[in-house]
Amino acid sequence: MDNKKFYVTTSIPYASKKPHIGNTYEFILTDTISRFKKMQNFNVCFCTGTDEHGQKIEELAKKENISPEKYANNVSEIIKNMWKIMNCSYDLFIRTTDSHHVKAVQQIFNKLYEKGDIYKGTYEGWYCVPCESFWTNSQLVENKCPECNRDVKKTKETAYFLKVGKYQEKLLQHYEKNKDFIVPNFYADEIINNFLKPGLQDFCISRNTFKWGVPIDFDPDFVIYVWLDALINYITSLKFDLENPSENFKKFWPADLHVVGKDILRFHAIIWPIVLMMLDLPLPKQILTHQWLLYKDSKMSKSSGNVIYADDLVNFFSVDTIRFYVLKAMSLNHDGSISYDNIISTYNTDLANTIGNLVKRVCDMIYKYFDGIIPEINSNSESVLEKIALESFKNYYKFMENYDISEAISQILNFARECNKYIDQTTPWILAKDETKQELLKNILYDLAESIRFIAIMFLPIIPQTAEKILKQINCSNKDLNSLNEFRNLKSGTKIEKPEIIFNRMNQEEKIKEIEKYFNS
Repeated sequence: MDNKKFYVTTSIPYASKKPHIGNTYEFILTDTISRFKKMQNFNVCFCTGTDEHGQKIEELAKKENISPEKYANNVSEIIKNMWKIMNCSYDLFIRTTDSHHVKAVQQIFNKLYEKGDIYKGTYEGWYCVPCESFWTNSQLVENKCPECNRDVKKTKETAYFLKVGKYQEKLLQHYEKNKDFIVPNFYADEIINNFLKPGLQDFCISRNTFKWGVPIDFDPDFVIYVWLDALINYITSLKFDLENPSENFKKFWPADLHVVGKDILRFHAIIWPIVLMMLDLPLPKQILTHQWLLYKDSKMSKSSGNVIYADDLVNFFSVDTIRFYVLKAMSLNHDGSISYDNIISTYNTDLANTIGNLVKRVCDMIYKYFDGIIPEINSNSESVLEKIALESFKNYYKFMENYDISEAISQILNFARECNKYIDQTTPWILAKDETKQELLKNILYDLAESIRFIAIMFLPIIPQTAEKILKQINCSNKDLNSLNEFRNLKSGTKIEKPEIIFNRMNQEEKIKEIEKYFNS
């Protein structure tokens, strides 16, 4: 029987600059979801890429005295390398400069023009170059862009428009029938109440003031607006072609999940579904909207000097420390916060004291009392940890299914704390001195080793390298998620690896000095 398919995408970052850790969070989140779905035996297709057209890239390339194509190539490679550093294992990488993407965008534009869903008119309003966004007077906040708070330019130009107003009722019906179309749900309410019900204005989808973009082939003075060009990547990544849709497209579309930041939701929640309706294509099943990762309590920006990059963080800490931190810090409903102090504090509390300490204590005792061999147990004996383990896994699974990774991590940590408490309560080091307590000691250490297996497998999609290291420590090859539906699946008689410290505690003061020295140099 074929595995069920799961097509998941990130938004494609704009190839204007290196992404900071707030941008990178989206890819770590999507990678975690993708890994979990693979563990559920889904046939996963995880797509990401780069958005490479537009006025901003043209201007940045001019400043560096290189072509926009070369500029986009350079940044696209930086972005690819960043995902590699963060251990994000995508299946497809689409660039909006790819020839098959350009061809499909032109095909789609032509078809919608022929249908009458695109028309030529005059645009007058405000334009934000950094956001590549058009705004009306009423949408501006103190005469600035409502998204980035930068200055906007008064613009009047001939342009092509998408007749989104024609489809607003159909889209509204879709929202009413599909209550979980956007997660978290309160974002759906915002889209309905702030955009759909007041009425949609037709959307400007071309520019003629710059050249770096997909040209309209029947009117080459115009290029297709970067947002329409970028959104179409979700189908062109599957080699969509209007005349001859690929097998990959037939297999994976519609997308099961688009993962996007809250700042670009309106494009994904309004423009993209309407374009698909115009093409008579199925809509994505769900859009997961994530919050912002702030530096302390401020949005990251170069002008504020508070930007942190993932590669620097990995140099100071480790890939899994940063994956763990950002996934734990970001809840579904609230912005998260990052700072060097908080990373160190979280690392010491959760990874070193709770997880690392548990693994080291248990493995040390198995080595000391049973020559490193996982003991045989009395199968009829009652297990105190069994109920806690199964309940933790059940809750973890529910949160992972709902893409609430932060809460899933809390379940793992709570379980690890219970295990540490169980060690303190049962005092294996005292039982080891009593010949009559050997059976009890075996049961306790076996159940603790089994609990470590539970923790490692639950961590596999979240901090994969560390999870593998923990499984290697207890010499366990069984990584099956379904095996966590039963307790005591760990194989007795297995020789474990010599115990090692998984997470060394950090000295906060020394680490901060090291980071400051790096930046000062």
